Amino acid sequence: MSAGAPIVGAKTALVIIDLQNDFLDPKGAYARGGDSNPPALLLPARVAEVARALKAKGGMVVASQFTLWPDASGEPMVSPHLKALRPYLQKGDFAPGSWGQANVDALAGLVDVSVCKVAYSAFFNTQLDWVLRRAGIDSVAVCGIVTNGGVASTVRDAHMRDYHTLVLADGCAAFGEERHQTSLADMRNVAEVTDCAAFIRSLT
Repeated sequence: MSAGAPIVGAKTALVIIDLQNDFLDPKGAYARGGDSNPPALLLPARVAEVARALKAKGGMVVASQFTLWPDASGEPMVSPHLKALRPYLQKGDFAPGSWGQANVDALAGLVDVSVCKVAYSAFFNTQLDWVLRRAGIDSVAVCGIVTNGGVASTVRDAHMRDYHTLVLADGCAAFGEERHQTSLADMRNVAEVTDCAAFIRSLT
């Protein structure tokens, strides 16, 4: 499929990476730890508009939810590299079924399937690939946070699984504009980089 070609909505999924309360809400884990990502706060409304447009064309909306599963004592099982980066993560943060793990309110009523993920990629150890193939999806448009983390890893995994893969550049954000732009440039090797408005216009 060439860049800018029509996108068949019924065979396309919007894959939203980690737009969750613990990442974005002022009362969430990241804000409590002093990690702010102002560009990410603009994403929910923008992504919700894309989701509504795709659903109107019969497409699917999937959200990944980063999840810290509790161990037998109830403490979150945090990988060592993440614990080093985010030492403030504590019991209850990103816990399955919690408010913090939940998708942000702007996505209410729009998400068809949510998958819990434990690493960067929404495909790693989740049922995402099974769900997409069962639904007849052959194209995925990826957005969310962060561009150089969960988004980039998911995009590469989608490409490896032979999905036609798009990245919604203004539907993503990173901790720093330079990281965001560098990651987008890198993903052009494996995906079509577009923006939310162009994606909506391309839907058929």
